[in-house]
Amino acid sequence: MSAHTQIMATVAPSPRFDPDLGVIMPPSNGMPRSVFGRPVAPRAKWRRRYAACLIVLDFVAAVAASRTVVALFQDADAGFWDDRVLGGAVSAFALVANLGVPLLWLAILAGAGAYDRRALGRGTEELNRVVRANIAMAAAVSFLALGFKKDVSRATVAAIIVGLLVYTVFVRIVARITLRRIRRVNQRASQKVLLVGRLADALAVHEVVTRNAGAGLRPVAIHLPHYPRTGERVHAPVPVYVGWDLVPLVQQLRADTIAVCGPASLESYELRKLAWQLEGTGIDLVVVPQVTDVTGPRIHVRPIEGLPLLNVEEPTISGLSLLAKSLIDRIAALFGLIVLSPVLVGIALAIKFTAPGPVMFRQSRIGHQGKAFKVWKFRTMYTDAEQRLEALRAHNESDGLLFKMRNDPRVTPIGRHLRALSLDELPQLINVLMGQMSLVGPRPLPTEDDDYRGDVRRRLLVRPGITGLWQISGRSDLTWEDAVRLDLHYVDNWSLVYDLGILWRTVRVVLDRRGAY
Repeated sequence: MSAHTQIMATVAPSPRFDPDLGVIMPPSNGMPRSVFGRPVAPRAKWRRRYAACLIVLDFVAAVAASRTVVALFQDADAGFWDDRVLGGAVSAFALVANLGVPLLWLAILAGAGAYDRRALGRGTEELNRVVRANIAMAAAVSFLALGFKKDVSRATVAAIIVGLLVYTVFVRIVARITLRRIRRVNQRASQKVLLVGRLADALAVHEVVTRNAGAGLRPVAIHLPHYPRTGERVHAPVPVYVGWDLVPLVQQLRADTIAVCGPASLESYELRKLAWQLEGTGIDLVVVPQVTDVTGPRIHVRPIEGLPLLNVEEPTISGLSLLAKSLIDRIAALFGLIVLSPVLVGIALAIKFTAPGPVMFRQSRIGHQGKAFKVWKFRTMYTDAEQRLEALRAHNESDGLLFKMRNDPRVTPIGRHLRALSLDELPQLINVLMGQMSLVGPRPLPTEDDDYRGDVRRRLLVRPGITGLWQISGRSDLTWEDAVRLDLHYVDNWSLVYDLGILWRTVRVVLDRRGAY
């Protein structure tokens, strides 16, 4: 059966399911591909609508920035006095502030790629392009003022540039939150992905992308590069195909992305040929690299004579960046303790009057570089919790170093509410202030230093945190293997921007009470 076939949507015979293999085989009488009749797939409608909404929001943000500056500065119209246009009906300043600046801002955003479909709604690339556009806007306004010999107010120019950045980033974040919520609720506004590769590699990618529905990738099928061995059954949560031509298959599935998973999925010449076939179809090609859990500034592509080399740099877990993190942690912890002091006092009184025993619970944890320290927490269990632990060992729902039980009878009524909102962790701001913990990092575990062996010990390269990648990705609902993987991913890709993103997502996770018990 030829693998180079095209399935015509209107006349194609029904796919044949092989019950012995568990895969869908290609039709035997498919038409051969024609280089002159290559179809062109239109862009997903949600992308066009989302980009159109961003254009409107960016225009409104630019107008709001202009109006804010005009309201704050009395001499905002410096350089435009007595200038009238449109028959003297409108001042030149009003025209520039309410129309010229917004239109120029939209043009520069478009030139910076801020509406590029590959950057919308994902990662930090979209916001990076907005920042680059803001810098270009500052240069453009300066050159225009110089070219037209306008003695504009420097304070006004600086304020409008800052205002454009603040308002635009705000509306983009709101738009992104709305988009992610739509994706999580009804799986709309997502890219339909065909996973190509060995079954194990494809299933690993499927698990990651489906766990984070807000990322906007929805696998619809898997294509295996080779037929299964005789007698081997294939089990997958989506249909599995084998022996199809990828371009016709992804078009028949009405997908818009092909994800090549794993190093053994396609030979280099096959991958290059596939990229050529996708030209003009509107279908995206994504390659999942062999080097996983390494992202951000650590990865650089270094081309040599047409050969792209993926350069992976060492993680930055020392130096000035770490010093800045420590300083920010301690300042934020001190500020948090002062601002939250009424809340802390209220929680302490609630614990004191509802559950006999001490208000605080202190336990030995392993911290940075294997050093033990006493962690501060509000007590959420009865005082005999440690004595009752052995009797509950058989009900442990965790597969790692932690004991977890969804309906733990040792937890007090007030403790359940504190755990659901993670309020029992607030006293750990004291540990942060003392330099034993950080705001963001792997969670400190109540175990001995000798239990940290192999890859798990790498968690100790950074200070443990009050929150972390583990907490915002499922908390107690995650397996121990997933928790370790996320912690190691944080250690390998740490940055101050990454910390801010985790802190922002922590607020939403805590309010949703996901995985807290």
